[in-house]
Amino acid sequence: MPRSTVLVVEDDEAIRRGVVDSLRFAGYDVLESASGTKGLQLALESSLDLVLLDVLLPGVDGFSILGQIREAHPTLPVILVTARGAEEDRVRGLSNGADDYVVKPFSARELLARVEAVLRRSPERPDSIRTLMMDDAQVDLEKREIINGSGARQSLSEREAAILRYLAGTRGRAVDRRELLQRVWGLNPRGIETRTVDMHIARLRDKLGDDPADARFILTVRGKGYRLADAVRTGAP
Repeated sequence: MPRSTVLVVEDDEAIRRGVVDSLRFAGYDVLESASGTKGLQLALESSLDLVLLDVLLPGVDGFSILGQIREAHPTLPVILVTARGAEEDRVRGLSNGADDYVVKPFSARELLARVEAVLRRSPERPDSIRTLMMDDAQVDLEKREIINGSGARQSLSEREAAILRYLAGTRGRAVDRRELLQRVWGLNPRGIETRTVDMHIARLRDKLGDDPADARFILTVRGKGYRLADAVRTGAP
C-alpha cells in the first residue's frame, strides 16, 4: 500500500523539524515549507494526502492557503495549527473547510493521532481516480467530460466532477448532504438548509441518463445520502 504524503507548512524551524521527524518516523512521506507562498505552491502542485498548515505564516497566511486549496482540491484533508487561546482562528478555519486543528504546543502523539483520524475518514486520494466507467459511457474526471458509447461528449462542471470523484473515493458507504457540503463545497454545513446538493445530483443524473426512479449509477440511500452503484468502475486513463 502506498505511503501517505503529508505537506507541513510551518515557519517555526524547531516546530517544523519536530513535526517532520515525527511524521517520517511514523512512516509518512513528508514535504515541508517555511513560507506561505512556497507552501501554497506545493499544496496546489503536489500529489498529497494531507496538509498540516500553520495559520500565522510569512508570505501568504494559512486562511488564504486553505481557501485556495479548497477551490483547487475540494477533498484534500487540511489540519490547521493554531496558537493557544486563538478560538476565533479555530472557528474560522473549521467554517472555511478545515478538517481538524491542533493547538500549540502539542505533543507528537496528539499530532499523529489527529493525522491518522483525519486520513481514516477521508476518501481515496483524489488524484488517483481519473475515470469512471458507467455501462458503455466513460467519465473523464480530468477533462470533466462524459463520453458515451457513440463517442458523443458532454461537459461536466468542476463541482459535478468533484462530486463524482468524492463519491468514487468513498465507495462502500453512503455520503450524506452535510458531508458533501463540507468536503466538496468547503462549507461548514452547521445550520445550512439548502437543496444545492440535490440539484447538482439531479443535473449529474440527467447528463448520465440515470433515471432517479430506477438509478443505475448514482444511488439514493434513504435516510443516509448518495453513493455510486457497485457496477461503476474506477481507473486511470
